[in-house]
Amino acid sequence: MVSQAGLRRVLVTLCVTEITSWGVLYYAFPVLAGDITATTGWPTAAITAALSASQLVAALVGIPVGRWLDRHGPRGVMTAGSALAAPAMIAVATAPNLAWFLAAWLLAGVAMGAVLYPPAFAALTRWHGPDRVRALTILTLAAGLASTVFAPLTAALAAILDWRGTYLVLAAILALITIPGHWFGLALPWPAHPETENEQDKVDPGAVARSRSFLTLIVALSLAAFATFAVVINLVPLLAERGIGTGTAAVALGLGGAGQVLGRLGYTTLTRRTTVRARTALILLAMAVTTALLGVLTSVAALTVAAILAGTARGVFTLLQATAVTDRWGPRYYGQLTGLLSAPLTITMALAPFAGAGLAGLLGGYATTFLVLGAVAVAAALLSLATKPGRNVP
Repeated sequence: MVSQAGLRRVLVTLCVTEITSWGVLYYAFPVLAGDITATTGWPTAAITAALSASQLVAALVGIPVGRWLDRHGPRGVMTAGSALAAPAMIAVATAPNLAWFLAAWLLAGVAMGAVLYPPAFAALTRWHGPDRVRALTILTLAAGLASTVFAPLTAALAAILDWRGTYLVLAAILALITIPGHWFGLALPWPAHPETENEQDKVDPGAVARSRSFLTLIVALSLAAFATFAVVINLVPLLAERGIGTGTAAVALGLGGAGQVLGRLGYTTLTRRTTVRARTALILLAMAVTTALLGVLTSVAALTVAAILAGTARGVFTLLQATAVTDRWGPRYYGQLTGLLSAPLTITMALAPFAGAGLAGLLGGYATTFLVLGAVAVAAALLSLATKPGRNVP
C-alpha cells in the first residue's frame, strides 16, 4: 500500500520535472530560434525541422518506453531519459554545423520520449488509481507553466549570453533538477497490478491495439491534434492577416494559454456528468467550433475571445488524451497502449505547423485554412463516436 505522503511526493516531483523538461527541451527553442539563425546562417526552416524531427523520434521511442514502464515503473526510464537529455542539449549548444545540430536534436528526441507527458501520465495513472484524474489535472496545470517560467528565463539568459551559452545553462538546470528528481522522487514501489483492476480491465493489449475501436480512436485523436496544433502555430499569422499587430497577436496567443488552464480546471466536473464517448465528441466539437470562429471573425475583441475559447478546448483535450485508454480499457496496460496511441498523435503534432502554413499557401489565406481545420476537427468528433469502449464510465 502506497502512503498518501508518497503519492504527494510523486505528484510534486513530476510537476517540477515536467515544467523543467518542457521548458528546456521545447519552449526555449522558439525564444532562441532567431538568434540561432542570425549567428549561424542556418535557415529557420531547417532548424525548425530539427525540432520537429526530435518529436518524431520521441513518438517512436514512446512505444517501447510505455511497454517498459508498465512492467518496471517510471523511475529508471525517466532518470535515464533525463541523464540523456542534458548531454543532448550540450550537443545542441556546441553544434559546429547544421548536420551536428540535427543529430543532437534527434538524440534529444530519444530523451523526450522518456521524460515528457506519456510516461508521466502512465506513472500517475498507475500510482493514483481511482484518483488519477485529479492527479493528471494537477500535473497538466503545473506543466502549463513551463512556457511561463522558461520563455522569460531563456530570454533573460539570451540577453547576457549567446544562444550557445544559454543552452549550456539550461542543460545544467535540466540535469540538476530532473536527474535527482526522477531518481529520488519516483522511488515508490511499482504496483504489480492497478488497485482498480476488475474483470473488464483484464484485456489482451495486443487484441486491443488491433481492434477497430482503438484504431478509430487513434485516427480521431490524431486528426484533432493536427487541427489544434496547426491553430496554435498559425494563430499569429491569421491575426496578422486581419491587420492586427504582432504585439496584440502575441497577447491573444498568451490569453489562449490562460484558457488552457481554465479548461483543465473543469475537466473533473465534466467526467462526472458525461460518458466517455459523449465528452470525447463534445470536446472535439468544441475544438471545431472555436477553430471555425477564428476563421470567420474579424474584430480584435472577437478574435481574442475566440482564441481564449480555443485555448480552453485545447486544455481539456490534453486531459482527454491522458485518460483515453483508462476510460475505455482500464489502467492495466496504460503505458503500452498509451505509447501506441501517442506515437501518431505526436507525429501529427510535429507536422501540423508546416502543414498549416502549406494549407494557407494553397488556399490563399489563413482564414480559409482555419475553416478547413475546423472541418477536420468535426470529422474527428464524428469518428470518436465509433470508439466503443468496453465500458461507458460516467
